[in-house]
Amino acid sequence: MRRVLTLGGIAVALGLALVWALGGFDALGRMAAEAQRAMQAPLAGAVRAVKAGEPAAWAGLLAVCFGYGVVHAAGPGHGKFVIGGYGVARRVPVLRLSVVALAASLAQAAVAVALVYAGALLLGWGRERMVGLAEGTLAVASWGAIGAIGLWLVWRGVRGVLRTGQGHHHGHHHHHHDHGAECGCGHAHGPSAAQVAEATGWRDTLALVGGVAVRPCSGALFLLILTFQMGIGAAGVAGAFAMGLGVAVVTVAVAVLAVWSREGALAGFGEARVWRALPWLEIAGGAVIAAFAAGMMGLV
Repeated sequence: MRRVLTLGGIAVALGLALVWALGGFDALGRMAAEAQRAMQAPLAGAVRAVKAGEPAAWAGLLAVCFGYGVVHAAGPGHGKFVIGGYGVARRVPVLRLSVVALAASLAQAAVAVALVYAGALLLGWGRERMVGLAEGTLAVASWGAIGAIGLWLVWRGVRGVLRTGQGHHHGHHHHHHDHGAECGCGHAHGPSAAQVAEATGWRDTLALVGGVAVRPCSGALFLLILTFQMGIGAAGVAGAFAMGLGVAVVTVAVAVLAVWSREGALAGFGEARVWRALPWLEIAGGAVIAAFAAGMMGLV
């Protein structure tokens, strides 16, 4: 079983590298963009059907919005990149990373709703102002947050390498002084390893969700603005969250694939080697995330 995991993880990593080298991701992005354009007419028709009160119109709108979200997420996007990169760089359980991917997708829809209704009702903004904010300031903020996540992973990986080196060279000294977080005196002298991991996990979760969600989907913005102007705002809100669920299908799949690739690649190592390799994975994954974010911001 371990051999299967190892070969599977290596095969996935090599396959993705080959697809990238051959320009497969660019082709996938073009196909996704064409599919989104093709879905605009059915989406507009579904909105008109809801406005007209046709039977099953709501179900049709939600189905189209869900499909639009899947197609949108299949193209290039920051959500898949940061979730996948984090899943490779950090040894996080697949269920937790999948929940983060789902939460980020739904939070992105919530940000779109908040932007449109705050802009329209409180600030009197039009479509161009809201879309401009999303594609300008919020996009830069999103990539900045993602770049910061990458740098944080690099820093944490460097600290892990230093700790691993210290433990390797000095771990045999002073065994009688190592009491850990508790020494039997009735109280803790510091947080346990599990508590540190849990706190770090929550910070990482908030950073990942925030970095993805701050830049809302342009398709959700258009839907929300259109339905608001037509007086069927509830349909737009429901449709935006249906799009978020569609996006989540892809991002959760990326999360599972990232964890499988990482664990498969590490399955052939002994436990000691795995723990020595993990900080280097954080450094490499964080560096890639930070470099990609810097490129998207035009810094490199």
